[in-house]
Amino acid sequence: MQPLIAISAIVALLYRAYSRRSLTPLGLVVAGITATIHAIHPWSVFFTLLGVFFLAGSAVTKVKHDVKARLTLSASGTSGGEGPRTHIQVLANSLVASTLIILHARKLAAEPAQSACWPKRSDVLVVGIIANYAAVAADTFSSELGILSPTPPRLLTSLGPPLRPVPRGTNGGVTPTGLLAGLLGAALIAATAVLLTPFCGGEWSIADKAAFAGAVVAVGVMGSLLDSVMGGVLQASVVDVRSGKVVEGEGGRKVLVGGGEGREKGRSSRKVESGWDVLSNNGVNLLMAASMSGGAMVATCWFWGLPLSGVLW
Repeated sequence: MQPLIAISAIVALLYRAYSRRSLTPLGLVVAGITATIHAIHPWSVFFTLLGVFFLAGSAVTKVKHDVKARLTLSASGTSGGEGPRTHIQVLANSLVASTLIILHARKLAAEPAQSACWPKRSDVLVVGIIANYAAVAADTFSSELGILSPTPPRLLTSLGPPLRPVPRGTNGGVTPTGLLAGLLGAALIAATAVLLTPFCGGEWSIADKAAFAGAVVAVGVMGSLLDSVMGGVLQASVVDVRSGKVVEGEGGRKVLVGGGEGREKGRSSRKVESGWDVLSNNGVNLLMAASMSGGAMVATCWFWGLPLSGVLW
């Protein structure tokens, strides 16, 4: 990106986050580093994807904030709702993309002739970066807006039909509203990628670009579903036994089952609704993003007939 444009855009994004208190102080620092990594790449598409994800994610979070505050509880015992996002949450969504951007920028620096555009059947690192944002955007839209569904979520990992209903906010719970929201988030990333990726002219037809956009949307929806499965299995969903509401950890951290107010005679007011207490929400998000980016790159190598060594260089 052009340095002046990049610096202005980074300052604007950070100021917006600071003024709205959407990031913690350390979250602002990590977000600034992340944005800088995206901006050092000669193409503007990756920085734009980061900006679209951040702005759209903030918008959907604001839409459901008051509703979520009524339907869930915070681990501190107060009503639910989003507090400022931490540096760990920033990394969970962007670390994979940042790593791949550094690798791709190094590759282009070594081969300046290829930096002008993206040749067809090459550079699957580009696929991995876009896949990361399709997956995390779909997951964000699905989890943030799915709670607004008029029907209760059903646990994707429950054994045997029908999928059992669970409290709103349960990890692994899915709703039709959430699935449609995830589709919208993935489509937003796909549209941005198709519009701004510098496809080499003459190599990519309109049909090729449409197929690429469809694949990006599919990756995003699959990422959202994979996150639900991982969350339902690897992340413990803790419920307050008195209210029946899901208890959410601040900053995406784990929730202690033995915590909560109103404990009597050593008994906790919380119980595990589903899942194993293996990963935090941030851990699940990072694992999902890495899985979808890596899987998309491997699948692209197979589809294009490239050696698997093309995943990293």
